[in-house]
Amino acid sequence: MSTNKKFNFSLEKYNISNNSNLKIGIVVSEWNYDITNNLLLETVKELIRNGLNEKNISVNWVPGSFELVYGCKELLKKNLNAIIAIGCVIKGETDHYEYICSSVSNGIMKLNAESDTPIIFCVLTDHNKTQSIERSGGKHGNKGTEAAIAAIKMASFI
Repeated sequence: MSTNKKFNFSLEKYNISNNSNLKIGIVVSEWNYDITNNLLLETVKELIRNGLNEKNISVNWVPGSFELVYGCKELLKKNLNAIIAIGCVIKGETDHYEYICSSVSNGIMKLNAESDTPIIFCVLTDHNKTQSIERSGGKHGNKGTEAAIAAIKMASFI
């Protein structure tokens, strides 16, 4: 992952004035709960900090990152402005990591291409747990913040 360019946290140029009516669905993987829960908490905090009404944020848990695609597909049936998929896949000693990362990213990409509701990819794909910790509240910040801002930007895009 490149850290050369910083994420633009500003909503200023998007001319977004009122987020209180936005409805955001979040699908979260239970696998690597300590990481995904940190991402979730920061995502919700950032959505509320940017004016979303807490009752318009729904959180839905799935067993693992592979199931995020199904969870997002089901949320597409709801009247939501955006969906955020939160997961964490950490490389192990087998090829399982590659299969899961590829399946989840391709599945969410396909749902994005075929639906009218943007789905934000907040799935950490790290080589070790230290990297995941660093990206879920450690020295690299919390990717949940970026996911929340991206969801607001994309919900306002359409």
